[in-house]
Amino acid sequence: MEFQVFGTKSCNETKKALRFFKERRMKVHFVDLKERAASKGELQRFAQKFGWEKLLDRDGKHFRDRGLHVAHVSEGRIPALLEDDPMLLVTPLVRQGNAIDVGWDEAKWREHLKQAG
Repeated sequence: MEFQVFGTKSCNETKKALRFFKERRMKVHFVDLKERAASKGELQRFAQKFGWEKLLDRDGKHFRDRGLHVAHVSEGRIPALLEDDPMLLVTPLVRQGNAIDVGWDEAKWREHLKQAG
């Protein structure tokens, strides 16, 4: 079983997710969003399940630094924003097969581990 984790090395939530899987001896493929952005297809996969709004980190420092906190960012603008600037994503994004999760969610990850047996 392999998990794919999208995030950044400086994100505390991503670090916790990587540690969670490492402690359970799970194989993890880490995608550093500062080095390589998530593909349009990957983003759409997460958006289909959670919606674009859930992927946008409106509480993040980068969102404020770009001045987006004072602008009206409609759901229609979010896909283009996230493709152009992956630092606006909520992290970590975790994928294991068809199971996907947004943000820190230890309970769901434990569930995925149990199902995989």
